[in-house]
Amino acid sequence: MSLLSIDNLSVNVETSGEERTVLNGLKLQINPGEVHAIMGPNGSGKSTLAHVVARKPGYSIQSGMILLKNQPINEMEPEEVAQLGLFLGFQYPVEIPGVSNMEFLKASSDSVNKARSKEPESTTDFMKRVRSIASSLDLDQEFLKRGVNEGFSGGEKKRNEILQMLVLKPDLAVLDETDSGLDIDALKTVSNGVNAFRDSSNGVLLITHYQRLLDYVVPDFVHVLSEGKIIQSGDKSLALELESKGYAWLT
Repeated sequence: MSLLSIDNLSVNVETSGEERTVLNGLKLQINPGEVHAIMGPNGSGKSTLAHVVARKPGYSIQSGMILLKNQPINEMEPEEVAQLGLFLGFQYPVEIPGVSNMEFLKASSDSVNKARSKEPESTTDFMKRVRSIASSLDLDQEFLKRGVNEGFSGGEKKRNEILQMLVLKPDLAVLDETDSGLDIDALKTVSNGVNAFRDSSNGVLLITHYQRLLDYVVPDFVHVLSEGKIIQSGDKSLALELESKGYAWLT
């Protein structure tokens, strides 16, 4: 069973009162145990792909099918997709003032467990597990008491996304430019978190502009997105080639 199967997906978005096509006949399949990286120039549809898979509002699917764990999700709401096992790490994580990180994580975990017909984790066990994961990401215990992303630096926001992913243990993690704005130390910390997450039963979709992330999280597949469709696929060597040549030679 594939974790994610996208077939002939075309998507429109409305900007300035006009609809334009941002994904055009896109096909992609991610199986358990695989890490896929999506690269491409600005405006190629990378973030749109992440948002559509997570069923973020504002995008109109014109044709094609998205299957998550063999279930069609074209008509699902974002929370339904999350409960089914998808996690989206945002390029620009939002603030949730007044709700602490620990409270947010516990509520999210309980919601996922309920959807999977599992008993909620005891508060004591949960807090112990979260503190251990936070420590591995160089996040101190006071961090867990702060409002979600409230006053966080760019690096803290990205590490918080990885913390959420590791705590919630989704089947498929979609990480939209998780490496943007990170210095080398923060990049290594975030990459270690992604590598700690990946195993033979889950999958990761990395969306990035730069191959430097792929030095630390080595993908099984690299895809180039241009004008809303995948025009080239390969392994990590393709990312290195893009770094030296740019995208013009592919279009």
